[in-house]
Amino acid sequence: MPTTALESLIRPIPDFPIPGILFRDITPLLADPNGFKSTIDLFVDHYKHHQIDAVVGIEARGYMIGAPVAYALGAGFVPVRKPGKLPGKTYTEEYALEYGTNALQIHADAVSHGQRVVILDDLLATGGTIAATARLLTKLGAEIVGCGVLIELAALNGRAALPGLDVKSFISY
Repeated sequence: MPTTALESLIRPIPDFPIPGILFRDITPLLADPNGFKSTIDLFVDHYKHHQIDAVVGIEARGYMIGAPVAYALGAGFVPVRKPGKLPGKTYTEEYALEYGTNALQIHADAVSHGQRVVILDDLLATGGTIAATARLLTKLGAEIVGCGVLIELAALNGRAALPGLDVKSFISY
């Protein structure tokens, strides 16, 4: 399925979660069997020769993409979550959103030093969540192979927050 067909399955929702934000809702794409499979295949095809040890998915839509990609690559899956959701020892990183601030956590033993990881999420906006995730992974000693997103909001210049990271996006607005 070409990316233009995938794009037609992404629903724009104005003023969500706050006025002035145009939210790109991927739930119609996830509900469409061909759209969902094609989306996962894009990521798998891009990363299949990168020798990935673990796919890191950012809560929550990053899980929907990351877990099946990890399975297809024969890699582990590591969740990065909002505070208070992970049991055990965690590391925390704060970040700025286009409409506020938040924080992310990872288990202190989620990846081993030198493990090759890729960060996956549904969307790159300002780059805050991916940058925070990269800082968490750096604390753990992971080798970040790259980060992949389905959608990039190019006007928000999120790549600027990710210096040195190989960023792959499939749809750009």
